[in-house]
Amino acid sequence: MENLREKGAEALRRIREEKPLVHNITNFVVMNYTANALLAIGASPVMAHSIDEVEDMVSLARALVLNIGTLEREWIESMIKAGKRANKLGVPVILDPVGAGATPLRTKTSKRIINEVGLSSIRGNASEILSLTDEKGKTKGVDSLHEVDEVWKEGLKLSQNLKTVIAITGKIDFITDGKRGFRCFNGHPLLRWVTGTGCTATVIIAAFLAVEKDPLLATTFGLSYFGIAGEKAAEKTSSSGSYGIALLDAIYEIKEEEFKEKMRLEGLEFK
Repeated sequence: MENLREKGAEALRRIREEKPLVHNITNFVVMNYTANALLAIGASPVMAHSIDEVEDMVSLARALVLNIGTLEREWIESMIKAGKRANKLGVPVILDPVGAGATPLRTKTSKRIINEVGLSSIRGNASEILSLTDEKGKTKGVDSLHEVDEVWKEGLKLSQNLKTVIAITGKIDFITDGKRGFRCFNGHPLLRWVTGTGCTATVIIAAFLAVEKDPLLATTFGLSYFGIAGEKAAEKTSSSGSYGIALLDAIYEIKEEEFKEKMRLEGLEFK
């Protein structure tokens, strides 16, 4: 575990030193907030959605975020086009299937992206991940109707079938590449009271994917870092409005040593 902590701290150092460009095709609700979160951790965000420029933009990036929170037909095609270009260039791609299971459009779009784009990681809540494996998986808007403990086995099977890292976030996060895995215990209940914290976790993962070659470790570091920021922010406020600002401050303030010290992870292995 000590070696893991050292790797996480080194990845954070590289983000802040190299300032990797993270290309986001994301939703209107979180666009400003997630851009600020990427700046806070030390990465460089760009929000580019036009089908006429996504291939050019992803060519400059070190990670690509595909977030289906506010879908438009052209954006779907932009996501596919950018994702395929990223695959050709070896740029890691992370999918956030926001609200998958709530409507057929969201579920079908998520599955289309999975089928047509090589993904390094998929991060969603329990209901979103379940919807990718079982059409009966439902969500309430973008909120989960399931707990991580209920669906982690389905997430493991999905990871094994897709050969992609699956991250199911909740009270205790579950992350796996189908062979190895982690439970992440970092986080705070107030994260539920700020719009877009799941989407923000996704972009923090993307920042780590830009510097860490192992997608399982990058995803785990991203979720642990974001969870620690959630804990740190709660030390300053107990109100949802100020918590959102405190969270950005915490993402900015966490140093390498603090990251190492506060990681709370449990390693897992699967046959």
